[in-house]
Amino acid sequence: MNIEEFIKNFSELFEETDPKNITLSARFRDIDEWSSLLGLAVIAMVDRSYHIKLTGLELKNAQTVEDIFKIIQLRKSDSQAAAW
Repeated sequence: MNIEEFIKNFSELFEETDPKNITLSARFRDIDEWSSLLGLAVIAMVDRSYHIKLTGLELKNAQTVEDIFKIIQLRKSDSQAAAW
């Protein structure tokens, strides 16, 4: 997983927001289009694209797009370590 791919997947969830406005440092809750339904879409996208079960609490505690990216990276590295 790379950063560009994640930002692209994340930004595709937004219909009205210019993808250029979605960066790692973007505070996603400050985007006008953000809603609880988009939150569920983020959780579904992470599960579908990265095979990671992002919890509602993790999403609630995340502030930026980068926070979500880091959660996925951490969970992926933990699952790889557990496989050994």
